[in-house]
Amino acid sequence: MNETLRVKIKKLSPQAVLPIYGSSDAAGADLCSMEAATIPPGATALIHTGLAMEIPAGWGGFIFARSGLASRRGLAPANKVGVIDADYRGEILIALYNQSGSPQTIESGERIAQIIFLPVPQAVFEETASLSGTLRGDGGFGSTGRKQPE
Repeated sequence: MNETLRVKIKKLSPQAVLPIYGSSDAAGADLCSMEAATIPPGATALIHTGLAMEIPAGWGGFIFARSGLASRRGLAPANKVGVIDADYRGEILIALYNQSGSPQTIESGERIAQIIFLPVPQAVFEETASLSGTLRGDGGFGSTGRKQPE
């Protein structure tokens, strides 16, 4: 699949860095901090990217952690996955949470999160008195077991 999605992007500051794909097959484009910041343990900081985007209708931008930053330094998006709607035109801010036990400093220009674009069809909700049956039924959390069946 080599479909090209065109996303218009506006630098809100000369220091802003355009998103960068780390490799030719990378799923997410890295977003960089536009400022230096120190985040205390257990705290969240809103980090400016200095970027605004025009995401095409029918698509969404989803902000995910960078695996190295999360595993080595304990820094990840506070809301786990950020959602950017196609009609949002403001600055992309990253709510970065420090889950480590020590202060973490982000440098200006550092790659702090990644954005992935996905199609997002809107559902039409149809109220009904009953739903079709399945083997799982209404079994919730943990109802499918912890291990693969042998």
